[in-house]
Amino acid sequence: MDVLHFLFGVFGNATALFLFLAPTITFKRIIRSKSTEQFSGIPYVMTLLNCLLSAWYGLPFVSKNNILVSTINGAGSVIETIYVVVFIIYAAKKEKGKILGLLTLVLAIFTGVALVSLCALHGNARKLFCGCAAAIFSIIMYGSPLSIMRTVIKTKSVEYMPFFLSLFVFLCGTSWFVYGLLGRDPFVAVPNGVGCGLGALQLILYFIYRDNKGEAKKPISAHSLEMGPEKVYQEKQLVEQV
Repeated sequence: MDVLHFLFGVFGNATALFLFLAPTITFKRIIRSKSTEQFSGIPYVMTLLNCLLSAWYGLPFVSKNNILVSTINGAGSVIETIYVVVFIIYAAKKEKGKILGLLTLVLAIFTGVALVSLCALHGNARKLFCGCAAAIFSIIMYGSPLSIMRTVIKTKSVEYMPFFLSLFVFLCGTSWFVYGLLGRDPFVAVPNGVGCGLGALQLILYFIYRDNKGEAKKPISAHSLEMGPEKVYQEKQLVEQV
């Protein structure tokens, strides 16, 4: 059981790392053009909060036998911080102020959770408090592609929903779901069970509509799954103009 628990944790680390690195395509474009164009920085700031809370929850003094949760989310925190910094550097003044404000709020929330858990809570109460906070934001992160799924159903086309990102959302959610079950940890199992289910729905939609992609288009970036349909449409229009 312990070996399986460890193996699923390692596999979860690998699949989650792929998801964290997927937006590098978008940021290469931002750096090259020295502009954030129509991209939104909100998903990266919110993913940073999720990574911080999950990394904190996985630490031994919060929850036992979850160090693999901390390793990948610690790495994710570093990666998302780089994304946010790059976005702020190249964002327009108004957008820069909005993202800085949201980043301040995110850091305040994480600091508050960390301080309360350290100073006011102990044992199971600490695990419960940190686990609930991490689980809530994990579900929010996994739920972000819902708008894209709605667009796929509406347009009957998967051009806005890259297959490999959908696949790795499913694999990541599944591996951490099983990891949580084996470790009898509902704060890991429940949000990743949601991720597993949403990933499976994305794959089902892909296979239903895979032969109906419309006219040949230039590919859009991996940022697609993190953006609303309006932003995705704007990105597609920008790519077609290049």
